[in-house]
Amino acid sequence: MPDEPILAWEVRVTETAARMLREISDARIRRKILDVIWDLKGQPDVKGKSLIGELAGFRSIRAVGQRYRILYRLEAAQVIVYVVAAGIRKEGDRGDIYKLAQRLVRLGLLGSESNPPEK
Repeated sequence: MPDEPILAWEVRVTETAARMLREISDARIRRKILDVIWDLKGQPDVKGKSLIGELAGFRSIRAVGQRYRILYRLEAAQVIVYVVAAGIRKEGDRGDIYKLAQRLVRLGLLGSESNPPEK
């Protein structure tokens, strides 16, 4: 039985995530994160892990030697991946990407508005 073709998802980066990416000063790290983001075009529902609690409905995938996380949400009916946040994982730190994302969720700022960064 031949393999079924993999459906390519459209990847959109929210303005919030684009701003977070621009704030990463090291261009090599930014490039590696963007490579992982664009790789979400293939099977984003299998990659990463589902989040729980306040971040339920979002998924997280590791990037750049496990230190960075990319948070995204799937719109399966429209075959769209919304990248909503990206940043460094610093457990217990105020700057931790998960803590920041929780604050953004409370403020209603993790929407699906998009502004694709250049690849």
